[in-house]
Amino acid sequence: MARVPVTFPRRGAVTVVVSPGSWLCPAGWTGIVTLGGAALATVPEAGLVDPVRRVLLADLGGTGVELSGLSARLPVHDVLGPATLAYLDADDFVSAHIDAGVERLPADDCDVARLVAAVDDQDADESGVDEVDSAVWAIREGRKVIAAAGYRSWSDGVAHLSVLVDAERRGRGLARLVASAAVAEALAEGLLPQWKARPEPSRRVARALGFRELGSQLSLLLRPPAGSAGRR
Repeated sequence: MARVPVTFPRRGAVTVVVSPGSWLCPAGWTGIVTLGGAALATVPEAGLVDPVRRVLLADLGGTGVELSGLSARLPVHDVLGPATLAYLDADDFVSAHIDAGVERLPADDCDVARLVAAVDDQDADESGVDEVDSAVWAIREGRKVIAAAGYRSWSDGVAHLSVLVDAERRGRGLARLVASAAVAEALAEGLLPQWKARPEPSRRVARALGFRELGSQLSLLLRPPAGSAGRR
């Protein structure tokens, strides 16, 4: 995801690399991921490497970096996140979808597309359901799909979960049911399920399925240091 050759650091360490094309953040931004008490960051230009590394090292504790406080110590224009990163394996998984009327559909199913089109743009982007490369597991009300989940496979064997529920049907446990089916399939394929979330309701669903929050992700739009190549 960093889009340059880099190894995630050991516990207690920080690695910062220059990667204008990083997939950890929008173009031109700084992307920060913490996992297991270590941090990896990508920055768009070399002048940001040392400032970001100093702040991350100063704030790195046993459970990682307190990402929400970084904007107070860096020249920040804008922030996306932080979002939690949670994972599970087969021993952690708490299945919920059995006998729940969950239907397996192709990723390009038109009824799933109608669900994505029916929610606001922010919900659609946050869910990522229209970007999955797995099948989609769905629940209908009549002929209408009101909840859907799937995952996108990453090259290192991670299944990145995507879940979406119709705005008027939330709070009924539907997200847990469709997500459970998607997680079961990912585990059967030998993949590591990953759940990325900012809203607390989404985090609650993940925890109910057995996901453990092991890290966080944050994107920062930083002002370039004085004298750097990015200064205008």
